[in-house]
Amino acid sequence: MKKSVLVLGLAALFFVSCGEKKKEEKTKPMMQQPMMQHNTTTETTTATKEADATSDVADSKVELGKKLFSEKTCATCHNPTMKVIGPSIKEINKIYSEKNGDIVKFLKEESKPIVDTDPGQVAIMKANLDGFVKNLSEEELAAIAAYMKSVK
Repeated sequence: MKKSVLVLGLAALFFVSCGEKKKEEKTKPMMQQPMMQHNTTTETTTATKEADATSDVADSKVELGKKLFSEKTCATCHNPTMKVIGPSIKEINKIYSEKNGDIVKFLKEESKPIVDTDPGQVAIMKANLDGFVKNLSEEELAAIAAYMKSVK
């Protein structure tokens, strides 16, 4: 029994002392680094975290936009890559980019259609805007625009 206690005590002492050496080895290189280099690393890490956070916000905005695009039946008429009833999202992006258009203003009916100006198509789109999109918040409309812009 005394031998078991002695062996356990020595084993505990061994593990504790090894743990302290490992801690010293981990902290030693950090202490030897020049202070300027450490600050640069901290600044880079902070900038990376901020960029990741911005990217996460943009990704969640695109995801919300994709969800709304589907829920508000936009996807019924607008396919990402090909014309269905209305022009494809890629075509809309191309024309809005070329003509410096604002998709959110169009969705709020504050600007005229610039992609498909056929009176029949405009009437269908107006009915859809009045029925499905008119009560969306500015944030939700911006999310739909972000999703549409993300389609390449």
